[in-house]
Amino acid sequence: MRVPYQWLREWVPVPWEAPELGERLTMAGFELEALEPAAPPFSGVVVAEILETAPHPQADKLCVCRVAAGEGEPVQIVCGASNARAGLRTALARVGAMLPGEVRIKAAKLRGIASQGMLCSAKELGLAEASAGILELPADAPVGEDLRGYLALDDYVLELNVTPNRGDALSVLGIAREVAALGGRPLGGPRIEPIAARHGDRIGVHLDAPAACPKFAGRVIRGVNNRAATPQWMRERLRRAGMRSIGPIVDVTNYVMLELGQPLHAYDVARLRGEIRVRMAKAGEPVTLLDGRRVTLDPDVLVIADGEGAVGIAGIMGGERTAVSAGTVDVFLEGAYFSPDAVAGRARRLVSQTDASQRFERGVDPGHQERAMERATELIYAIAGGSPGAVAVTQAGEYLPRRLPVRLRRSQVARLLGAPVDPARIEAIFGSLQMSVARTTEGWAITPPSHRFDIAIEADLIEEIARIEGYGTFAEADAQAAQRFGSLPEEIPPEGRVLESLAARGYHEAITYAFVDPALQSRLFPDREALPLANPIASDLSVMRVSLWPGLLRAALENQRRQQDRIRLIEHGARFAMTRGTLEEIDSLAGLALGPRLPEQWGGPAEARAPVDFFDVKADVQSLLAATGDRDAFTFEAAALSCLHPGRAARILRRGADGAGVSGRQRSPDDQAAGGRTAGRQAVGWIGELHPRLTRELGLAAPPILFELDFRAALRIERPRAQEISRFPQVRRDIAVVVDEAVTLSALRDRVTLAASSLLREVRIFDVYRGSGVEQGRKSVALGLIFQEFSRTLTDEDVDRAVASIVADLCAGLGARIRE
Repeated sequence: MRVPYQWLREWVPVPWEAPELGERLTMAGFELEALEPAAPPFSGVVVAEILETAPHPQADKLCVCRVAAGEGEPVQIVCGASNARAGLRTALARVGAMLPGEVRIKAAKLRGIASQGMLCSAKELGLAEASAGILELPADAPVGEDLRGYLALDDYVLELNVTPNRGDALSVLGIAREVAALGGRPLGGPRIEPIAARHGDRIGVHLDAPAACPKFAGRVIRGVNNRAATPQWMRERLRRAGMRSIGPIVDVTNYVMLELGQPLHAYDVARLRGEIRVRMAKAGEPVTLLDGRRVTLDPDVLVIADGEGAVGIAGIMGGERTAVSAGTVDVFLEGAYFSPDAVAGRARRLVSQTDASQRFERGVDPGHQERAMERATELIYAIAGGSPGAVAVTQAGEYLPRRLPVRLRRSQVARLLGAPVDPARIEAIFGSLQMSVARTTEGWAITPPSHRFDIAIEADLIEEIARIEGYGTFAEADAQAAQRFGSLPEEIPPEGRVLESLAARGYHEAITYAFVDPALQSRLFPDREALPLANPIASDLSVMRVSLWPGLLRAALENQRRQQDRIRLIEHGARFAMTRGTLEEIDSLAGLALGPRLPEQWGGPAEARAPVDFFDVKADVQSLLAATGDRDAFTFEAAALSCLHPGRAARILRRGADGAGVSGRQRSPDDQAAGGRTAGRQAVGWIGELHPRLTRELGLAAPPILFELDFRAALRIERPRAQEISRFPQVRRDIAVVVDEAVTLSALRDRVTLAASSLLREVRIFDVYRGSGVEQGRKSVALGLIFQEFSRTLTDEDVDRAVASIVADLCAGLGARIRE
């Protein structure tokens, strides 16, 4: 919510400058996200009047203007704006003026004609993103006055984060109420008087869904001039609040919404067919909205309809068929109260969040519609003229929300705040918040005003005391309950240590949404069931993630779009697996690597610029697994996963300390996809290269390498145990065996370990050869066998028998042969 400081001061005498006001509002629950100047710095720009114009003799699109600047003789300005005309008051940058971007204005000649300055557009002054011509000021703008002073541009805009329970604060009036209470100042604002009806025309309104819309106020205004120019002061306030000017009728409805918090809507009476009905949509009913989108409605959507069908989605957006245009003459103005339950979630489902839906979802004041209508009528009449009718209110009073008294006990105030508060001060605080206070034997009965939807229980009232009194005024006190610390098993590694180890290897931590794009996730994991969200914030964030990979892939795409050629991302978070109809939340660690193997630098070898491959990322993962103290318990086994490259993917298996699989949770879809436990090992993760098809479809420059680990199962630390160290020397034997290409190195190592006697301490694979002397489809693997005994020195005969046993088993079990 953007609140211009000077606009706020019209409603309450603010006792603080803008920076301090922002700090106080933050402490009161409205976080200041930004404090910005209302306009960029510029100087030397004044209000000027074009006295006459003449065509430029050398250029058809230029004209020569004689301009009065308030001092001395009129100056000559060459201008190319199509709206430059005699009598127009506009902005003149004199010679020597400094415009935004440090643009200095100098005297110049344009096509041979001298120009003593520049007539400025709103864009050139930083007051708009686009402009169709030079700035047009009111006819009574004082010629010669500094433009910054005239438009009050030396102002600040506070951007506040208003929490979802405080819909009453989504307006200048709402923030002014808070400032008045915080500063002990009276609440003011423009005087809003009823506008007398000048005709008796009305449009009938029927509330067919009174629980969803219990109140609807309408007024017919005839004879408006919607081609009139919205005054500069209003356009400027809308700009500072984050809205663009459209036309006088729409500008007024937006202005009143920003000022009072009540969304309004204007219909072209000539386009309405019959009376208005506020009803629930028919299944499949279509409506074309103001932005041109055609949507199909569900029966739980509230609509405004006339005799021909829906003309808008109540509380969200009006329809194109009845929208006001420049040619509109008669207007039907709507100001309604829609129940938050009738609006919540519909905007995100059908279109996107709108300013109106944001307010109706949180709750608008059900007693405020008439005041907003009168304010809008006053402004429309002043800008576009017209003849207003009476405000006709249709309501079902039994469905309007009622604010009931909430009990507040003195004892509870002292208990929750840690200190007593003077009763007179409590009554003053609630009085400043426009709440009714009645004393009781235990304390008070507080009735909140109609605009405060967030006050329902005693704790809400105590929070109000703390907010207005100031949290800093209450001294810290020890908790009344015993402190109980959560368990931190030493076998679970600290998150920081894990992430820092990967950061040291070049990775950056990413934090992505736990809900992801269902289309992307289904392309990655077509066979996995995902939990849909009942009320998603967007259509592309509507299911819970079954893996951290969708979020990391989107982050990689965003980095690629920003010309990042080397991307290393990791994320620690939860994924959500549906297992036999039940949802399981699995603590996971995932990573993505894309681009060159090493950062570019002048002294690096040429292979450093080669793309990262499976084995580079496998080394990163192995560094994590080695930190568990149980490195030999892990194996990488070739396996298939739909989103990974066939032949460049592996599941990561771990053997438990007792030889069984890792326990701690039921089997997830990952375990099922990996085949669960295999030979005493359990799947604890995946690693692989993204499938080429997905790489092309996503538009990635190169295939990324991905990994994902079950955080607790994969990274569980084995407690160190004392082990005997042999006093006797090691004996090493090297052998080279030729095996089929399909035999993995891990399988070969396991076979050697099983075939060897207890004398074998370690197997080292130090070379793999393919080429001359080795048959096609086979490879030569060189093994270093380390033997050692704890009780004696081994003899050559001991080692030879063990090697012979290993060779015999490899020949029989794997079809191996010894390479001489």
